[in-house]
Amino acid sequence: MARIRGAKEHSLRLARMMGSGRDRLVGQALFAGGERIQVEAQVSITRGAVSGKNHVPSRPGEPPNADTHRLSDNIETLQPAPLRVEVSSNAPYAVALEYGTSKMAERPYMRPATQKKRGEVVDLVRRAVNAVIRGG
Repeated sequence: MARIRGAKEHSLRLARMMGSGRDRLVGQALFAGGERIQVEAQVSITRGAVSGKNHVPSRPGEPPNADTHRLSDNIETLQPAPLRVEVSSNAPYAVALEYGTSKMAERPYMRPATQKKRGEVVDLVRRAVNAVIRGG
């Protein structure tokens, strides 16, 4: 029977990769990524917005211009499971703005924010996975 060199070290590395440390590190990276998307969506809604009598609604296809700030103030990042993160707005009209309705064109804010931050989020998760593989 041939001996495998480094089998013990390899087994230990695999055990670390399957342990709770993996979920913790990668979960933290996912949550940080979700928060970046949240902030980007909030900024896209509030940038240049004017509330009250001088409020100007956004044009179709552009992020909504904040008036009451209910939409942007209700965007949150949640982590319902260790390796799952959700970014959403709980404002009652959030979905109607994002996707439009039969009477109003869409004013997306979450999809553009996600697309803009996608590379950063992928990089955060990649670094976390590499840390797990290295045993960090």
